Amino acid sequence: MASVNLMIVLIVGAVVGAFTGLALGGLVSELYLAMIAGVLATIVAGIVRNTILTRIGTEPDLSRIPMLMLIYSAVAIDRRIPVRVILYSAVASLAGSAAAVQVATQSGLTSAVLIGTLAGLFAGILMAMLMIVYSMNPRPHGDEPNP
Repeated sequence: MASVNLMIVLIVGAVVGAFTGLALGGLVSELYLAMIAGVLATIVAGIVRNTILTRIGTEPDLSRIPMLMLIYSAVAIDRRIPVRVILYSAVASLAGSAAAVQVATQSGLTSAVLIGTLAGLFAGILMAMLMIVYSMNPRPHGDEPNP
């Protein structure tokens, strides 16, 4: 399931970045284009990922898991990314956007679509890393139930 999460985020991020580059091609400077593309790609990828995995995702087969694992799995299954992780990813996407401009400039290709695609892809990579860290921590601080 983790690879599906990552593929959704990376593909949607790159596509949103490419369309943003296409739409804003000559209107803003390269850095602003990359920043807008990165932030949009992060937010849209998070929404699309949450929508796909909460509505279409399949439930795991729990019939062959012992009772203790069944209880743990019932608590640990969470398909949604919290809004704060998406917001942290949007802030991190600013670094990915700046890196996208640098990579495009160093390659000699400064097409708006390429910059937008790279910004969306780099923002997706940063979001994927934050999602992996979030999934490694089963209960983030501040989410403890009230006694």
